[in-house]
Amino acid sequence: MRWSTLVIAALLVVVQGDLWLGKGNLPHVMSLRKQLAEQRATNAIAQQRNEHVAAEVADLREGLEMVEEKARAELGMVKPDEILVQVSARAGAAR
Repeated sequence: MRWSTLVIAALLVVVQGDLWLGKGNLPHVMSLRKQLAEQRATNAIAQQRNEHVAAEVADLREGLEMVEEKARAELGMVKPDEILVQVSARAGAAR
């Protein structure tokens, strides 16, 4: 009986040792899970950005309204016979 208890205890120590110190040890698994969660969050942000860019591309392919809007906003372009008026606030003006 005593030997069987010692054998079982030794096997338990070996299994626990492998769990904590072996190739797939628990701290390593937890570290991998954390990395996986971070990568999934990064992928979700990239997916949203990709969807936004895909929507812009679709708008650019379908019509000229988006092209005109971008030209006006980013390049300051105006149509022929159109007058551009810019209003700026005075320095020190109260709001």
